[in-house]
Amino acid sequence: MIAHFRRFLMTRRGALTGLALLGLATPALAQNFPSKPITLIVPFAAGGPSDVIARLLGEHMGRTLGQQVVVENIAGAGGTAGAKRLVSAEADGHTVLIHHLALAAAPALYSNLGYDTSTAFAPVGLVNTGPMVIAGKLALPPVDGKAFFPYAKQQAEKLTVAHAGVGSNAHLCAVLISQALGVKLAQVAYRGTGPAMNDLVGGQVDVLCDQSTTAVPQIQSDKIRAYAVTSPERLGVLPNVPTSREAGTEIDMTIWHGLYAPKGTPAAALDKLNGALQAALKDPAVLERFKAVGTSAFPTAEWTREAHGKRFAAEVAKWGAALKAAGLTPQNAN
Repeated sequence: MIAHFRRFLMTRRGALTGLALLGLATPALAQNFPSKPITLIVPFAAGGPSDVIARLLGEHMGRTLGQQVVVENIAGAGGTAGAKRLVSAEADGHTVLIHHLALAAAPALYSNLGYDTSTAFAPVGLVNTGPMVIAGKLALPPVDGKAFFPYAKQQAEKLTVAHAGVGSNAHLCAVLISQALGVKLAQVAYRGTGPAMNDLVGGQVDVLCDQSTTAVPQIQSDKIRAYAVTSPERLGVLPNVPTSREAGTEIDMTIWHGLYAPKGTPAAALDKLNGALQAALKDPAVLERFKAVGTSAFPTAEWTREAHGKRFAAEVAKWGAALKAAGLTPQNAN
């Protein structure tokens, strides 16, 4: 009996010791994280809008965290290839993903994602928000937005509209344009917005609905022509470009980026990443760069991980309903 009681005490003591050590793990991780360079996955080609924002953030966050942030471009399948790369990464905070609302739209567009969008990612924080810009090649006949939309409706399938793959922001915008005009446009898919923009500048495609972050510099350099922005108000950096409503065809689409870690990443690591992100968003130089390309940081009340999670869940529901109403059915991601 005594021997049994001693074994019980030893087992009990071992269990309590284990729990105590587990309780110390989180503070220790908070102190030691990050212990190596951080990989920031961009699920689109280099030179695109997500890449521009990622490199701006990565440089600043790296200084705050004391470790280099290495940008890794993994393009393909409308941004799902990069998302899969994150899902398979170790959940220790050293691999993060920057993505936009296409991540929320993916379940309505792809049947074989290989992960549950609603639970596979740990939100780190919201980054920036802004409109899309509907632009065309310089040789396109319409000279302004009011002339563009009737022209697009008349040309229908003859008008080539570029996008960065099914599920990309440019693709979702093209869907909204088609819905608004009541016609089917000829869509041309690329592996990223960067290559699509290059071909628009070169005149190989007619139209691209792109994020302001990469469209504005090309417009200001007179390499492409802007027809409308998808926000309720005009952009300060493009004061002469009308809203889609002003141009006669209302297309409402706001783009936003967020940072994500794999599910199961310790809260201590997520908090440090969120803190580094907030530090970047407080930097006047970063905000000025955002402003120059027609985007802005979220209000400070939405900088928390919890606010990011709520917005993401709402967008998954919103785009699921919108794409179903558009008649799009899930296809295989490749």
